[in-house]
Amino acid sequence: MDQPKFEGGWQPIRNALHPPLQEEPRWPAAIAIMALGGLYAVLPPALLVGGHRWLLFVLVSVLLVPTVVANRRGNHLVTEILGIILSSVVTIALVWSLILLIQVLPEHQIAPDQLLRSAGALWIGNILVFASWYWRLDAGGPHSRSLTPGHTDGAFLFPQMTLSPELKAAAGEENWSPNFIDYLFLAFNTSTAFSPTDTAPLSRWAKSLMITQSLISLLVIALLAGRAVNIL
Repeated sequence: MDQPKFEGGWQPIRNALHPPLQEEPRWPAAIAIMALGGLYAVLPPALLVGGHRWLLFVLVSVLLVPTVVANRRGNHLVTEILGIILSSVVTIALVWSLILLIQVLPEHQIAPDQLLRSAGALWIGNILVFASWYWRLDAGGPHSRSLTPGHTDGAFLFPQMTLSPELKAAAGEENWSPNFIDYLFLAFNTSTAFSPTDTAPLSRWAKSLMITQSLISLLVIALLAGRAVNIL
């Protein structure tokens, strides 16, 4: 006999039968998103979309409020959709500013001190943007990860996932699950080492994102180094 089919699959039923063990705190990710708006504001006018310094900060603030409200009300679908929109907005702003930097650099429109400040802001923004994406997408996102006791499956292989059950028990990490700081550490290493360090990507989308992040970081550093040589 055919099994009855439910619209939306079995995941809503599993979520109802197995409520989250402990919701992961969202405030580190919110602070990172707000910091991106602040970093964008320190860029010179030549690297701003439309020349509006606080545009990104206002957009992020407007989108962040309903995201927090939806999460507090338990509407996780709306939270995920708004979160993806948030991450997409800051990603577009980062890439657009980088394109503008490439265009204006040969024209020497940016003073050396502004160039250094802009490169630093874009490099840090690159880390925060991709940390947000890793945190939001890995294993279905923070809410989906909270439904499982212990993180055993995902797009990244964290060191804690390789420990035996005995070692996890001895370390008190039986129900260990990554949070935003773990993904921030992963993004920082990717931007500095241009390769995985202690955490390996397993899925193709994770590898693609890490390649993109490394390329952006390398491009910012190469542009800065080339301009410095030109000044000397």
